[in-house]
Amino acid sequence: MTTADVKAFVFDVFGTLVDWRGGVAREAAAFLQRHGRSGQEADAFADAWRAQYQPAMQRVRSGERPFTKLDILHRENLEAVLHEFGIEAKQIPAAELDEFNLAWHRLDPWPDTVEGLARLKSQYIIAPLSNGNVRLMIDMAKHGGLPWDAILGAEVAQAYKPSPEAYLRTAGILALTPGEVCMVAAHNSDLAAAQKCGFRTAFIPRPHEHGASQTTNLKPEHNWDWVATDLVDLAKQLGV
Repeated sequence: MTTADVKAFVFDVFGTLVDWRGGVAREAAAFLQRHGRSGQEADAFADAWRAQYQPAMQRVRSGERPFTKLDILHRENLEAVLHEFGIEAKQIPAAELDEFNLAWHRLDPWPDTVEGLARLKSQYIIAPLSNGNVRLMIDMAKHGGLPWDAILGAEVAQAYKPSPEAYLRTAGILALTPGEVCMVAAHNSDLAAAQKCGFRTAFIPRPHEHGASQTTNLKPEHNWDWVATDLVDLAKQLGV
């Protein structure tokens, strides 16, 4: 199968296209200071909030609870993390917590993201294949200027990655075979799951997703179809 067979590029978003840690920490610093805590705890708060992400989705994947969109999971996780930091959610107005939860909607793209997406869009269908829900993806696109052709992913597929349904239903919605779709991600595990479903794969390292001391996903760990330094480099490799 050649590049000509690929009709769409779909993307992991958190970490691959946007800096979730920096964005959440920025808003956490202001929140913590308002509630008598040090803004210097903001990075740790962002990490703790993100650490709740996979366990919350796993309860959905396992069938323990029905499909629940990520905004709701994030909001539930926020209350748990506040407790870890010695802040009782019940003592904070619900509207303030709801607004803080929208920090995930206001994440900034990495410097190469918008140009790389625009280049790829000139020749291919581009869409998120994210665990983020539709409104979250729309708001993030408007905030960061992400030029999607469609908003796809977990809420549309009613399945969280790395469940096969998340990938296969996305390809089906686009009326494409898995082999006509390329998954782009900074996470080897995401690409491995997509590859098992028959997708093409492209790895882009994001060595600062988890901060300066990151030790994971610094290099490709399997034989992916493309490996690029960033999204613009991937577009150049594809001749766009």
